[in-house]
Amino acid sequence: MHIVEKRQVLSAEEMDRTLQRLAHEIVEKSGGTGSLALIGVRRRGVPLAHRLAHSMRAFAGVEVPVGTLDITLYRDDLSTVGAQPLLQSSEIPFIVDDRDLVLVDDVLYTGRTARAAMNALFDLGRPMRIRLCVLVDRGHRELPIEASFVGTTVQTSASEIVEVQVREIDKQDRVMLMDRVADRVQDSPPGNRS
Repeated sequence: MHIVEKRQVLSAEEMDRTLQRLAHEIVEKSGGTGSLALIGVRRRGVPLAHRLAHSMRAFAGVEVPVGTLDITLYRDDLSTVGAQPLLQSSEIPFIVDDRDLVLVDDVLYTGRTARAAMNALFDLGRPMRIRLCVLVDRGHRELPIEASFVGTTVQTSASEIVEVQVREIDKQDRVMLMDRVADRVQDSPPGNRS
């Protein structure tokens, strides 16, 4: 089985425009930024959350705090992740109680990551509200979770993968639709027939 690139979903410029639109939507639908805070889900949700905050600072002149959440220990598939899952720290430099939190992630798929993130947040306090912002919603939900803010929706099959690349981690910005393709087994030459 190998992965092949099918098509580009978003270019770097389209990603930038999408994040700017999402930042405006979040501020507008939050009724201001007084109690607003963004929480990026490790890994690629973190740079996306920082970019949203930067955009809010540029157009609204406000500093929206950004936190980083590691959900590794809250995953329901932890036993299948590996014997020694890699733990990274959560860094939330503010109290979550009575905050209007927006969880930021790159792709919404089954909903399990969002559920794990909410469990982690409730261990830290009692937010006023939690909403989800994703760059890409690819469908195939297994839990009743929907994003309040969606950059783009992509119809996918079970064999397809949405790959988000961000310059802070991957040295470039783009969103690609990839496909898992079975490796072909070459037919062996026919043997001697007697």
